[in-house]
Amino acid sequence: MENKKGTSDSSNKATACREGEAASGEAGRDRLSKLPDDILLNILERVDTLEALRTCILSKRMLQLCTMFSWFDINMGSLCHHHKAQIGTIPCLARFNNVVAAVTGKILSARNVEIPIRKLRVKFYLRHDDCFSIGKAVACAMATQKVDDAEFVLLTETGCLSCTHADLLCHAKKFNSWFHDWPIVFAGLTRLWLRNMRFGELDIPNILSTCKRLESLRLSYCDAGVCSVLQLEHAQLVELHIDLGKFGTVHLNCLPNLQRLNYTCWSYQDPLTFGSVPQLSKLSLVNIGISSTKNLQLSELLAKVPWIKDLHLDFKSEKIWVLPECPKLLAPVLGELQIVNLDNLPERCDIAWTMFILEAAPSLKELHITVWDHLCKMVTNKDLRMKNGYCEKANVEWKPSAADFKHKNLVKLTIYGFQPDENFVRYVRHVMEVAVNMEEISLHDREVCEHCGDLEPSIQVCPSRYPQTSEEKDMLREKITKELRISSPAVIHFSS
Repeated sequence: MENKKGTSDSSNKATACREGEAASGEAGRDRLSKLPDDILLNILERVDTLEALRTCILSKRMLQLCTMFSWFDINMGSLCHHHKAQIGTIPCLARFNNVVAAVTGKILSARNVEIPIRKLRVKFYLRHDDCFSIGKAVACAMATQKVDDAEFVLLTETGCLSCTHADLLCHAKKFNSWFHDWPIVFAGLTRLWLRNMRFGELDIPNILSTCKRLESLRLSYCDAGVCSVLQLEHAQLVELHIDLGKFGTVHLNCLPNLQRLNYTCWSYQDPLTFGSVPQLSKLSLVNIGISSTKNLQLSELLAKVPWIKDLHLDFKSEKIWVLPECPKLLAPVLGELQIVNLDNLPERCDIAWTMFILEAAPSLKELHITVWDHLCKMVTNKDLRMKNGYCEKANVEWKPSAADFKHKNLVKLTIYGFQPDENFVRYVRHVMEVAVNMEEISLHDREVCEHCGDLEPSIQVCPSRYPQTSEEKDMLREKITKELRISSPAVIHFSS
């Protein structure tokens, strides 16, 4: 009897618990359904559109909101996320791509045309039938509705590392065919990201002349042939990214609204020439230097753009490909520079050479440095390094131009990869001595990468000696500031 009673009590408690949870769930749904439409829309538009549609389908109250969306992010990746086991198979990609095309058509045709589309972003694979469907749906939307911001992100079934010359030509041919089918759509685009294509000489200029509203263009593994020259002109372009193409040179002839430029891994000696780019303020250059890589002279490269305010240089833990120059040569082009990021400087090399930028940039306010040998992305085999032209790590020669140099505007120094050795301590002391109005110095340990822990045991990883305890940090602060002749020492922060 006791067992039966105990079982009965447990059953009653479980039933009561389920009823309480159901009531709580209903109350939660009631609270959600009572939110105004604009609040619900704001919540739904913050997630991927396909996820938002799934949410709306489960509720009669929210189903009507599908027609009121003004922000769309229709992403092939969100479908793959729910079917991880099938990623990479052609039938899977084709099916998911077809879903993206179908959803794009249905959602754009069913929405309230009186509500402007603030943003439309569609990410999909370059497949003829699906591209045609998406082009048709977007063309209808642009013809009947106000579309403020429209973006295409194009993927290819063959990834960048597997693409042959024939693949690149095939992808470009498919894109050109679609592009010529729907010029009205591309005329309304504001953002475009193309990958893995080898165009004809005039194809990219033709794309730009058709995409008159284009504000952002990204070309990844795209070019017009090995060592080809790219001539760029566009009235509206604000942002340009070029990643890993085989261009010989990119000529920025006339881009009156260009503000941000990112060039990653150029293949030949002179990556850029600047024509009319009066608004350019942020420049990012990323490259893996090998023994044959030409050292860039900023005084020459930036001679026609002496108004850069934000400069980012990433050396990918290899050769330093920027030549330190004397202030008399460099100051005329760095006069307005305010922020500098120097990323992935090789470890165990003196960083004193970076002072040449500080000497030539009187308006500089922030200097950020990252020192890191990212071993899982580097070539660590000596034979392969020699074969591919990677050179041994070496210090960059540099000497201060004036013993009494002072900098009045630098207020912040940040170093990632800081180690308590003479290289870093001497550098921080030197910066504190010359930057008379320094306010904050942030010193962080190395970046952490999970994959670097899976390296072969034979690869030697120098352990970090970054200070861990409060006592160690206090002792290091004292070592850095000891006997410094400065009126107002900056606050030195260590990461916790």
